[in-house]
Amino acid sequence: MKLLFVSLGCDKNLVDTEVMLGMLEAAKIEITDDENEADIIVVNTCCFINDAKEESVNTILEMANLKTTAKCKALLVTGCLAQRYQKEIEEEIPEVDAVLGTNSYDDILNAINQALAGKHYENFKALSGLPKVDTKRVLTTGGHYAYLKIAEGCDKHCTYCIIPSIRGNYRSVPMEELIAQAKELAESGVKELILVAQETTLYGVDLYGEKSLHKLLDELNKISGIYWIRILYCYPEEIYDELIASIKRNEKVCHYLDMPIQHANDTILKRMGRRTNKEDLIRIIGKLRKEIPDIALRTTLICGFPGETEEQHEELMQFVNDMEFERLGAFTYSPEEGTPAANFPDQVLEERKLDWKDDVMELEQEIIFEQNETMTGKEVWAFVEGKVADENAYVGRTYRDAPGVDGYIFINTEEELMSGAFVKVKVTGAYEYDLIGEIVE
Repeated sequence: MKLLFVSLGCDKNLVDTEVMLGMLEAAKIEITDDENEADIIVVNTCCFINDAKEESVNTILEMANLKTTAKCKALLVTGCLAQRYQKEIEEEIPEVDAVLGTNSYDDILNAINQALAGKHYENFKALSGLPKVDTKRVLTTGGHYAYLKIAEGCDKHCTYCIIPSIRGNYRSVPMEELIAQAKELAESGVKELILVAQETTLYGVDLYGEKSLHKLLDELNKISGIYWIRILYCYPEEIYDELIASIKRNEKVCHYLDMPIQHANDTILKRMGRRTNKEDLIRIIGKLRKEIPDIALRTTLICGFPGETEEQHEELMQFVNDMEFERLGAFTYSPEEGTPAANFPDQVLEERKLDWKDDVMELEQEIIFEQNETMTGKEVWAFVEGKVADENAYVGRTYRDAPGVDGYIFINTEEELMSGAFVKVKVTGAYEYDLIGEIVE
């Protein structure tokens, strides 16, 4: 029996995929990347915004077709779309043999066996607690970096977001389990740990009665073999002094923080259900830059939230210009059924949303290019990600760049470098989003 696994969506979903792959590998199931050779197909889905929902549905339909045109005997759907639209999937895509919710991925082997036996199967555990799995993950990130999911779910209930209803309330992974996972990853060759959760800054509140991300960083920093620890998804209102101090004192923790703010106009932030205003954001950003002068701040913004006006968009543009974020991503607002914002009046036209998004990204491109030019002549450490085809050059990442979302440094060298190599590079030039450099002998 051969199995094809299709993983969609965010890095948090990817961790679930890697855990399931570990269970399948331990059960001696052969994994294939050839859809025509697969007897079993699992699609781990996403439905965070409409584009992700469409991709998930189209992928399921494409895989369903293989039940008549290829070897596929069992098709399973897991993840967020499965949790949110269980009945619709079962009614409209009868080729699907099993549906597992977001908190039920530890039942994947049982689901496969039931499906192969010709029985329709489903498992939707309550969105409380965490699945227990004792097999090793199968890393899909290339080996030198891995995501460490430190918590599940969210308590924030922003008006545009469906996550609490499909992932449940905030549940931290016990610290001893995370440290054991991290040591296991380091022993397998991982050099960079990327901490993820729907919100990392609240880690430990539910288990230990207080924010404990700083304590987790202190422990992870001790692990031999780890070079970098990167933190994603820190809500600005939850950033606290002990966390900042921990980032400063632990030499393995990157001076990089992903801090989604979504907007800068007070009215829009309030309508979004966010817990900061513009003054708060300016204060938090100022504090981070004062305490950690070389910090790279990444943020995300939503363009075209219901009721947003041209003046509010211009206020956001001015804020981006003033704050000069080192990294930034912008997205158009996606109305998600079941969220309060989907029923708000004054929905913004799609064309205007796209125009506003383009405005933000064009401005950010100018900001990053100017910042990149100031890097010329500086020396930085970088992880090698791969080779540029037909050139004596490699693609790398500095501490300022998370994989998949940020820029690269193109490293010119006659040396042969392996992916995952950690090298010192002198910056010699800049592109709009990327740097150019050469190996420091």
